[in-house]
Amino acid sequence: MSAALLDVEQLAVSFVGRAGRHTVVADVSFKLEPGEAVGVVGESGSGKSLSMLSLLGLLPDGAHARAAHARFDGRDLLNLTTAQLNAIRGREIAIVFQDPLTALNPVLTIGRQITEVICRHFPVSKAEARQRAEQLLTRVGIPDPALRLCQYPHQFSGGMRQRVTIAMALAGEPRILIADEPTTALDVTVQAEIVGLIQSLQRQTGMSVIWVTHDLALLARIAERVLVMYGGRLVEDAPVEHVFASPRHPYTQSLLANLRPEAASHAQGISASVHAGGDAAAVGCPFAPRCPQAMDRCRATAPPLSAISERVRVACWVVGPDEPTASSPTNGPTSPQAASVPKP
Repeated sequence: MSAALLDVEQLAVSFVGRAGRHTVVADVSFKLEPGEAVGVVGESGSGKSLSMLSLLGLLPDGAHARAAHARFDGRDLLNLTTAQLNAIRGREIAIVFQDPLTALNPVLTIGRQITEVICRHFPVSKAEARQRAEQLLTRVGIPDPALRLCQYPHQFSGGMRQRVTIAMALAGEPRILIADEPTTALDVTVQAEIVGLIQSLQRQTGMSVIWVTHDLALLARIAERVLVMYGGRLVEDAPVEHVFASPRHPYTQSLLANLRPEAASHAQGISASVHAGGDAAAVGCPFAPRCPQAMDRCRATAPPLSAISERVRVACWVVGPDEPTASSPTNGPTSPQAASVPKP
């Protein structure tokens, strides 16, 4: 395996207010390999988007990120100057946000917004930048690009606006694309088109993609590895086929049970009595109040994310190395395609 393109260790995000410091993400560690597609899944409030945005210094006011390290190609993202970080944003790491209408400036033409990215990162003339912008619109499937560059965001449909944001993200020729719920605001047919487009572009360019989503079923088709987050913590890190064939963390098991009725015998559904949010630095496992397998140790001490096999890490006191929990399926499908997961 090649050296990791992105290596994050013990990432934490906190907000400081009148009541003191409130930690919303704690002890998140993961690696991203060149050309890899990784999915980050979790409920709303689990900290998945904040974790990714923190790497580029895009946190809201009052938020602060820290980590043992967050190395991108050898550079620690959290220790860079503003100028150094600006050189990476949009150029080497780009983001596609979930709502294209708010991601685009309504008073600037599409052409102005795309060429601005190109001119910011490459020594090209305005004419060359516009030519590149036309090529990008063609690449993401927007017809008549010369005309479209002169139009404004409100003149595009939701799906076409998202294609424009993808074109903007590709304008810097990034090595990593963070897709932050890019299909949430779109209908089902357009969702499939956007997912297929990003996958196709990944194959063409060789870039790595981080898919941030609450839709575990979607990741069955698009991710090689899945990071499962709950309550601001990473609770499972495993290849996608392992997640669907033999989920190890009780939370992951419950997600699968909710997706697949036939899996109900292996895992209980999640109680809705406690929200996924909260203080990630609180005592105990964040999932303990909703976990059917929780014991006193779970409520007293948060478990570390530990390797239970060569490719699987789990943060759970119940799960031991190479020993599935009592509620884990011992014989299951060996691929996400065989897992009978609903298609998005």
